[in-house]
Amino acid sequence: MASHESTFRPGSRFGKWLDERLPIPRLMHGQFVDFPTPRNLNYWWTFGGILSFMLAAQIVTGIILVMHYTPHATLAFSSIEHIMRDVNYGWLIRYLHANGASMFFIAVYIHIFRGMYYGSYKEPREVLWILGVIIYLLMMATGFMGYVLPWGQMSFWGATVITNLFSAVPYVGDSIVTLLWGGYAVGNPTLNRFFSLHYLLPFVIAGVVVLHVWALHVVGQNNPDGVEPKTEKDTVPFTPHATMKDFFGVSCFLLFYAWFIFYMPNYLGEADNYIPANPAVTPAHIVPEWYYLPFYAILRSIPNKLAGVVAMFGAIVVLVFLPWLDTSRTRSSKYRPLAKQFFWIFVVVCILLGYLGAQPPEGIYVVAARILTVFYFAYFLVLLPILGLIEKPRAVPNSIADAVLAKSAKKTAASIMTALVIAGGLLVGGAQDVRAADHGASPPANKWSFAGPVGMYDRAALQRGLKVYKEVCASCHGLSLVAFRNLADPGGPGYSTAQAAAFAAEYKVKDGPNDAGDMFERPGRPADYF
Repeated sequence: MASHESTFRPGSRFGKWLDERLPIPRLMHGQFVDFPTPRNLNYWWTFGGILSFMLAAQIVTGIILVMHYTPHATLAFSSIEHIMRDVNYGWLIRYLHANGASMFFIAVYIHIFRGMYYGSYKEPREVLWILGVIIYLLMMATGFMGYVLPWGQMSFWGATVITNLFSAVPYVGDSIVTLLWGGYAVGNPTLNRFFSLHYLLPFVIAGVVVLHVWALHVVGQNNPDGVEPKTEKDTVPFTPHATMKDFFGVSCFLLFYAWFIFYMPNYLGEADNYIPANPAVTPAHIVPEWYYLPFYAILRSIPNKLAGVVAMFGAIVVLVFLPWLDTSRTRSSKYRPLAKQFFWIFVVVCILLGYLGAQPPEGIYVVAARILTVFYFAYFLVLLPILGLIEKPRAVPNSIADAVLAKSAKKTAASIMTALVIAGGLLVGGAQDVRAADHGASPPANKWSFAGPVGMYDRAALQRGLKVYKEVCASCHGLSLVAFRNLADPGGPGYSTAQAAAFAAEYKVKDGPNDAGDMFERPGRPADYF
């Protein structure tokens, strides 16, 4: 499909004046309103729109977080807690951003697997596919640098382990590591470098996304049947057909996204990252975020450090050459029985590699990771080239319209059968006495409180625990990130504002200097911290 020229012409005098000098409305109309779209696209194609939405959401929430974040090794962790506890809706913005990264990668993995299954990398879409791989690499770099910014235990040691991988590069490896660290160990310069790049790269990703969409609109979209549009019957306008489908897909994905934010916001994170970074204490098991685990498993499965690094990066770079490694002339796996089976085996291999990446590098886990690593590379370097030569694909429809009509006929028959079954059930049920029994008044609604999983926490026990902390535990363990006013927050020990103020007044807080230039002690206030 060649690039589409819009037939839009503005009606107002200002619109005509602007169109002659800067035809933005005509460009937008041609690319996002009447752009011809294959009429057989399914909901797997909505993940492109979902990814665009998630990129915008990550940039917006990231800009807001930067307004309150402090990129310093001694203040970064505290600034995150400040965002969570003191900034209005800071907890929401932070959870939107942190879980948004996982949602972004869930959507991009589905997008990549969809492209592989339906052959969206084949001629004439090679450049489109390569741009997508570049976006994926930039996402991985951005996500890793963002993971370091909270400066918790897993952030610090994850940065230490991953940056050390570059030391395996012959001759220049140590120099690269020193440059990344800004010194001879992970520290404040490292954090500043990663913060700067983490802020910059999303805008680079947005620029490559523009190129990606541009390339898509030059060659046209692929479709489930892998048949290029030949006539107007094969296509529909992008708006409203694809637009409404994308809107529905984004809405459903937002429900999934919101489920994590409001019900399990820390499920995809690591508990160790709620411990401030400590160079003297190494976590028992260092793991990256879940979306890096398959490649982390490949890295650890190879005993040689340099070979492991090459294999890890090679597992991503091999995607660039996929258009030439797949020798089949049939684009979609929908018509390739053998390719379809091996594709789903490949998906299972990737999931298992992700599981193994989260396990300790010992025993059967290492052996299994080596076997799966061999299959991962064999799929690209052996299976795809051979399958294209020996496989006999099924007949491909002559046009998209023929495929849609054939599918519609099957759907119509299935709909008729379903309607007959439902009608028969209603007829049988209607012959019976369906009068409702008189059960009296409606049952009362269940009472529920978010102060506890089954009602209210035992506030007296919480308050006793706080008193024990004050008299015993506080001598060694601090609550420096908790303010006295938090005692009156919903879901806490149940103190009133006055009780929290009275509790704070029992503490002596060093303040000053006074008019004489001396430091002095005063009673605590609700705004003070423990």
